[in-house]
Amino acid sequence: MRLDKFICDCTELTRSQAGKVIRQGLVTVDQQLCKQPSTQVTAVQQIELDGELLKIIGLRYFVMHKPAGYVCSTDDPDHNTVFTLMDEPMQSRLHTVGRLDLDTTGLLLITDDGQWSHQISSPKHECAKTYRAWLADPVDASAITLFAEGVMLNGEKHPTKPAQLEIVNPQECLLTIHEGRYHQVKRMFAAIGNKVEKLHREQIGSFKLGADLAEGSYRELTLAEATTFAAVAK
Repeated sequence: MRLDKFICDCTELTRSQAGKVIRQGLVTVDQQLCKQPSTQVTAVQQIELDGELLKIIGLRYFVMHKPAGYVCSTDDPDHNTVFTLMDEPMQSRLHTVGRLDLDTTGLLLITDDGQWSHQISSPKHECAKTYRAWLADPVDASAITLFAEGVMLNGEKHPTKPAQLEIVNPQECLLTIHEGRYHQVKRMFAAIGNKVEKLHREQIGSFKLGADLAEGSYRELTLAEATTFAAVAK
């Protein structure tokens, strides 16, 4: 690939910025000064920028146990973002796979692989997501059938897709949905006259949030785990 593109893939620099540092004489290839941005290089060559050895960072996949009080965006003037909990190189390239509300906790995926993200978050792939909801009022068993048939949400033209409701106790439920409408879980319970007091996402596809991942912490997914997520789409 071109030298300027290689530098972009290894740093936060734009293509024009990479070209500038190359022409300034700050880049060496196999210990030889190189001032041509179009020079063809390979990943096995030793390429240094201002004395620092560069290395291409491949696609990355993370799981986070999101705490309440953090937003799923790269920048927010009023709240901390989930990315303030991370310490990764080229962090600006990462994005969350879908979003969890400010007060919602639980399983959050983060990546820089747009195709992988789309497979999981796109409504057409119907990837299952399971939430534990604590409610203001007891839930009647009839809600199981209502959610399985689909409910109309306020302001929507079409009912929700069939969802699976498990009543753990009168005011605690597990709800599995296969789409991701705005505030969907909260609005579904509102549609049957109830209110979600607390919400926690436990599972996406077959992947469950492990008890070993403390709230506010994250880890990189293994290749096998990342591949499993890619296979959950229909």
